[in-house]
Amino acid sequence: MRFRRYAPIAGLVLFVIALQLALSATGRTYYFTQITMSVYYSLVALGLCLLMGYAGQISLGHAGFFAIGGYTAAFLTTHNLAASGGAVRLLRPLGLLVDRQDLYGNAVVSLSPWLALAIALAITTAVALLVGLPVIRLRGHYLAMATLGFGLIIYRVVLGTPGLGEADGFSDVPPFRLFGWLEVNGRKPFAAQNYYIAWTWVAMVMLLGANLVRSRAGRALRAIHESEEAADALGINVARYKLTVFVLSAWLAALAGVFAAHYRGGIGPSEATAFKSIRYVAIVAAGGMTNLWGALTMGVLLNFLSLRGVFGSYDDAVFGAILIAIMLFAPDGLVRVPRLFRRIRKKLDGSLVA
Repeated sequence: MRFRRYAPIAGLVLFVIALQLALSATGRTYYFTQITMSVYYSLVALGLCLLMGYAGQISLGHAGFFAIGGYTAAFLTTHNLAASGGAVRLLRPLGLLVDRQDLYGNAVVSLSPWLALAIALAITTAVALLVGLPVIRLRGHYLAMATLGFGLIIYRVVLGTPGLGEADGFSDVPPFRLFGWLEVNGRKPFAAQNYYIAWTWVAMVMLLGANLVRSRAGRALRAIHESEEAADALGINVARYKLTVFVLSAWLAALAGVFAAHYRGGIGPSEATAFKSIRYVAIVAAGGMTNLWGALTMGVLLNFLSLRGVFGSYDDAVFGAILIAIMLFAPDGLVRVPRLFRRIRKKLDGSLVA
């Protein structure tokens, strides 16, 4: 049983290593940038898969949580604290301050990326609870509209706030030093290293998801998805489970935003648009609402094609078309299309025999 549960994780590790070796051997290491960003975006899709596929909650505002994580990390790690008072200096003995130089050679004292990450997740938790507590009572299109409204608020805030860079966003976000010689940045010598760092996060999330969906909590979420009334009658605390998975999915989106901001060295308001949120929903739908592996596959593939410019100026239109097509012809997701064809063929064979 455990082997069957963790065998796909081992297969993912082997695939990631084989892909890196193949790209390095063929001199196509320039693909690492798009793949790494696609992997970070897929973290948002995995959180949405848990929320939509297992808890049955629709969210059209998860780009807002991605932006909260990215903007919080960018602001705290670029804001110069050199002129601040003694209270800030107390953080230096704790290793929570970083001394560096900006693009113009000026000395900058800013918060450690680790502290910024903790603050970003704390803010995300507070916002998710603030949004989640009232909206978990909603269902269907009411829930979708409420979360869409939240996403639009975040977008207008980051677009119109001078301290957040307005339309320009943030640039010169410093690298995130994890430990030892590992750090998250977009410089070419660190391309392969960051490729593995991003995939490591995904592997851990997939391991978490594999255990969650097979646990008692996962069974409770599936029961809630099927019927909230029946789940409540069975003694399941529906509100608590829905709120917990909502916060968990928000954490994954914020985590992706933090590391994406450090990897690219900046973040802009385009990451908080409604189109971004719809794109994540389209990815989950394409992969299958209750299929974490499908969400991961579609998340990496579709985002990679988008970042490579394959869709051109029709990028948002393509994702909208994908969402419509999936809902009409393959509601179980593209990765289950072969199963759909087999089902159709069996029906045809049965009708011919009859």
